[in-house]
Amino acid sequence: MYGVSALLLLVSMGLTLLRALKGPTVFDRILAVNVFGTATVLLVSVMGFMGQRADLVDIALIYALISFTGTIAVLRFVEYGRANETYDFDEVDG
Repeated sequence: MYGVSALLLLVSMGLTLLRALKGPTVFDRILAVNVFGTATVLLVSVMGFMGQRADLVDIALIYALISFTGTIAVLRFVEYGRANETYDFDEVDG
């Protein structure tokens, strides 16, 4: 059962990688990379259960946090041009 799950995850990761390479927009590519990261977390977890190694679940959780933080940083960079630029709320109020 875990083998089928791992195989299906690998197939979905391959399709996601194709979407990340093809685009067409930068947001499609960012979303595809985020989905690829999520599938990687699931694959590492499944591999941990297959090999009866609970420590791989901890590694998967750390990878999920890094993937989420990286996605937020890339989205900020695309939106504002710099990843560490602060947002001015006074400009929105008018």
